[in-house]
Amino acid sequence: MAVVSTMILRSMRMTGEKSRGATLTANEQTECLAEFNTFLEACSNERLLCYQVQQDSLALTASTNSYTIGTNGVFAVTRPVKIVDPCFVRDSAGLDTEVTIVNAEAYGSIVQKSAGYTVPTYLFYDSGFSATSTGTIFLYPSPSGSLTLFINSWKQLGTVSTLSQDLALPPGYQLFIESNFAIHEAAGFRPISAEL
Repeated sequence: MAVVSTMILRSMRMTGEKSRGATLTANEQTECLAEFNTFLEACSNERLLCYQVQQDSLALTASTNSYTIGTNGVFAVTRPVKIVDPCFVRDSAGLDTEVTIVNAEAYGSIVQKSAGYTVPTYLFYDSGFSATSTGTIFLYPSPSGSLTLFINSWKQLGTVSTLSQDLALPPGYQLFIESNFAIHEAAGFRPISAEL
C-alpha cells in the first residue's frame, strides 16, 4: 500500500522542491491532491498504464439497443475508458455469441437499427463524457429476451479523495506514478534532472 501524501512528497523530493522529513502546507495539500487526481485520470487513457482489463456483464432488456454505462448508468459499473475484444452475448442455454466492436462510422451506416429482435452481433461504444458521467453502449440488432452482454474494458486508475488514502498498486506502479508525477508537476516551473 502506498499513502498518497507520501507519494506526492517523494515526487517533490525528486524535483528538489521538498527535502526529507518535509510536510505539505495546507495550500499544497489542496493543490497537490487536485493535480494528483488530474495526473491519474490522464494515465487512464493509455493501455500500457491501465493495469486492469475487467469483465462486466449486464442482463439485456428485450428490444432495447442502447444502455448508459457508468456508476450512474443502467449498466452500473465504473465508466470504461475503452471497451475491448472479446465481447460476447450469452443466452439462457449458456451459449455464447461473439459481439464485434465497431466504430461510430460503421454503426452509423446501419440503416434500420431497430430491425428484428435477436442476438446482437455488433457493439458501438460512445465513450463521450456526459453530465451524468456515463458513456453509451449501442447494440445491433436489438436483443431478444434472456440474453446477457459480457464486455471487457479498460478501467480508470481512479481518483483519490484524501492525502491519507492508501493505494493498492501492482508491483512497479508506485515508482512509475511518483517519478512521472514529479515530471508532470515540474513542467514549466522547475528544472528536471537528467536522472529523473
